[in-house]
Amino acid sequence: MEEEIKAEFKKSGFALDDEEEILKKCLTFCINYNLKSSDLVSSWEVYYLNRQLDESTVRNAEMDGFLLHLQNEQKEAVVKEEPNLYIYSSKDVDMILNHDEEDMKEEIPGTPTDKYLKLNSEPFDSTPKSYGNGYSSGKPSKLVTPFGRRTDKFVVKFNINSLPVVENNDVEHDHGNLEDEIIKRAPPCKKCSLMIHRLGPEPGCRFMYDRIEDRFNALENRIRKHATVLCASGLYEEPMDPTVASQRNIFAVGMICCDVEGRLNEKSIMLQSSVEHSGGRNVRLELHNLSQFSIFPGQIVGIEGQNPSGHCLIASKLVDSVPLSAIAAVNQHPTKKQALDLVVESTDSSYVQKEISALIASGPFTTTDNLFFEPLTELLAYASRKLPQLLVLMGPFVDSEHPEIKKGAVDRSFDELFSQEILRRLQEHVEYAGSDVRVILVPSIRDAQHDIVFPQPAFDIHLPNLKHQITSLTNPGNFEANQVKVGCCTVDILKQMSGEEMSRNPTDGTPSDRMSRLANHIISQRSFYPLYPPAEDIPLDSSLAPEALDITSIPDILILPSDVKYFIKVLTLGEGEEQRKCICINPGRLAKGEGGGTFAELNYQGSPDKMNASIIGI
Repeated sequence: MEEEIKAEFKKSGFALDDEEEILKKCLTFCINYNLKSSDLVSSWEVYYLNRQLDESTVRNAEMDGFLLHLQNEQKEAVVKEEPNLYIYSSKDVDMILNHDEEDMKEEIPGTPTDKYLKLNSEPFDSTPKSYGNGYSSGKPSKLVTPFGRRTDKFVVKFNINSLPVVENNDVEHDHGNLEDEIIKRAPPCKKCSLMIHRLGPEPGCRFMYDRIEDRFNALENRIRKHATVLCASGLYEEPMDPTVASQRNIFAVGMICCDVEGRLNEKSIMLQSSVEHSGGRNVRLELHNLSQFSIFPGQIVGIEGQNPSGHCLIASKLVDSVPLSAIAAVNQHPTKKQALDLVVESTDSSYVQKEISALIASGPFTTTDNLFFEPLTELLAYASRKLPQLLVLMGPFVDSEHPEIKKGAVDRSFDELFSQEILRRLQEHVEYAGSDVRVILVPSIRDAQHDIVFPQPAFDIHLPNLKHQITSLTNPGNFEANQVKVGCCTVDILKQMSGEEMSRNPTDGTPSDRMSRLANHIISQRSFYPLYPPAEDIPLDSSLAPEALDITSIPDILILPSDVKYFIKVLTLGEGEEQRKCICINPGRLAKGEGGGTFAELNYQGSPDKMNASIIGI
């Protein structure tokens, strides 16, 4: 039979590397799985095409992977014949042997219960569910990926704990080896109220039709709105034209621009005022008299200074933030309020306190070497153990930058990948965790299965039985959970601003935290994307719900996932009695290359002074 196998390989154009060893293994495969020589070689061709192997040579190193492929084919054949049959794996046996006696009495009178299967079939069932493309939704037991080989799991990398020391299982972190222990149901979480603020475009909207007029109006409205708020504060004069020569001090409001291609420098700073005050003309801005500043293109600022020549405005003071009271007064005007609120779950008087527990993670949700989505599987296993009230997942979910997706090496559509690998896992999680758990999804412009435009509409998800539990936001998006205001945006604005910012630190040597400064700009500018012109890879559409980029009120929590190092910062805004605090979180990426990344765990109890926030390495 070995000669028949060899002949079949040769007939199909394949050469054998280690002929004797390969034929011996192939003969074993034929005997164990009752295959003919032609069937075995046909299966090899499928495996060869799915793995995108370069040479037409059968190598001994590929035999383990080929065996796994044959096992998947056998399993699928059995499942087609017996759809209600449950196939046990080695992990099921380990689970039964290692399970506590109490749980064994409850869970194992005979056949596993539905809930038991839902909990354990995904995180611990190592039998892959193949879709015929060489990738699977579960991790094969014999194929250990670099992600599965990592040693430090669920390690707290950064922590802010300002909660009183009490015996509280919800606050306490127990980051043991989760792979060796059985996930036990945590005490049920309290149901949280959830209100989604719909300001962005609707699913199915038309985009890529913005005009020059739309872009002009968007910039003009930003400058005029900022000028209105500064004037309403009573602290500054009525804005004047900064391009007119004058010996007296004037106050002007405008947008920082760069006069040349490339980054800002001291000789290329321009101030463009509004059409109302200067006809849209700009003037060179000189900042050498200022001891400290931080500016970037697109930033709206107030400038006090002189322009004696008419060609250069010499600044004596730069105002890059506005009083909070003035903002509140402007936003309360009935003609200014355009928000459309969708109440997903009405507020109940039994839990109106501003308290929330959440896990926050940002994609990619799978490593670059496969599409197993192992990091997402382990995150959901951790969530099943902790049972937070909110699980906030931010894209990309089906990453257009993933090597296999860029090569087109997947035989499923992007929508199928999203449905089978993401939504199915989330559905099983919420069914296990109970009706009190909420999942928030925020898209990314890197999502291959979604509209590539910014601002971005929410995912069009149809899960009738779970529509109150799995909710999609626009990008950027705003929502309230137990009256805690949360704002989030998946565009990496922090990284883009860090490459464009120009700053001067105080001469007294006071240390400056750059990430806090950049995050403060987002709040001060009242915009999720204040940078202009946008980065080259940002498909900004100025005609598509421009109000979606506005931050109408200061959020309690601001989530800005970025490629820069993870952080949790407490931002201080305003002064004196108007002072407000906001927590800014960059959870990092859940998957980094072939290894695991980080996510954030938050236990918020009313204020930044009463919270426990951690960055955890998965």
